[in-house]
Amino acid sequence: MNIQIYGKAKCFDTKKAERYFKERKIKYQLIDLKKYGMSKGEYTSIKRAVGSMEALLDTSSKEYEVGFMKYLASEEAKEEKLLENQGMFKTPIVRNGKLATVGYQPEIWKNWE
Repeated sequence: MNIQIYGKAKCFDTKKAERYFKERKIKYQLIDLKKYGMSKGEYTSIKRAVGSMEALLDTSSKEYEVGFMKYLASEEAKEEKLLENQGMFKTPIVRNGKLATVGYQPEIWKNWE
């Protein structure tokens, strides 16, 4: 199992996800989205796993409002803006190979063990 947790330093659910894997002694890699970001290839793979870009967007974030995301017409423009400002991602994004979840999802992670 190769777990990657994409999150934000101040995100409570990211900390809960870390604790979940730590308690089960499952190794994971934490990636701070605001500091290191996500590559376009990683984004594409995760988007495919979760089903859509909308599942990855945190519509209640300050960055979402400031970026005027709801006014962008095309999905390409939204994706470009999302990759420029990765604070708009809903976190944590937990990835295990080709599988991924968004948010705190211990019931799904249990099946990965």
